[in-house]
Amino acid sequence: MFEIGNSLREARSRRGVEFAQVEQATKIRGKYLRALEDERFDTLPSQTYVKGFLRTYADYLGLDGQLYVDEYNSRFVVGEDLDRQSRIPAGPRDRRVQRNVALLAIAAIAVATIVVISAWKTSGGDHAAPPPAKKPAATHKATVGAYLEISAVGGPSTVIVNKTDADGRILFQGTLGRGETEAFDGKRFWLNIGSPENLVIKIAGRPVHIAGYRPWVLTVTPTGWHSHPA
Repeated sequence: MFEIGNSLREARSRRGVEFAQVEQATKIRGKYLRALEDERFDTLPSQTYVKGFLRTYADYLGLDGQLYVDEYNSRFVVGEDLDRQSRIPAGPRDRRVQRNVALLAIAAIAVATIVVISAWKTSGGDHAAPPPAKKPAATHKATVGAYLEISAVGGPSTVIVNKTDADGRILFQGTLGRGETEAFDGKRFWLNIGSPENLVIKIAGRPVHIAGYRPWVLTVTPTGWHSHPA
């Protein structure tokens, strides 16, 4: 465990950059950058923004963005969807109830195992049940005539796509697996790309070439596109 905010602040100080420079490079507003360094995550619009901004800011400072996202998840996300009552430390009675529930679950598993073994022996064990068919992986088909199309061809890559700019509505955030494609209508987007070497990006049907093997920020407008390292 480490302090997310202090680590970001120290890294920025070592590089000798001001918030204005970071804001221009990452397209993240200065007030959000300050909130990250102060660990005031509740001032950001949502957890999705916190994770995306953390990854982008840390990568810009030469740190491991995924490490900061993981630390945020472990400290602030786990159990966040539970109600307030569930966060109160369990008393002795609650612990007894939890222990009894766990014992009942173990007993149920043991009974189910005995039943399965007995059924297998009764049938002679000669004809094992066929393994369940694997569910085909989900695929994303490109939208015909979409202005922006992102395909993972060389391997997986983290991708964030915002509507209009870095503060716009998030259209997609996650890992695009090899063979998957996401397509978007519209003419203005802000993208943060983790592994550009694994992606094929098309704007208005024309492929975009992004050099290098580090995260990039891509701004798309009706007149074209602009990119720079994240």
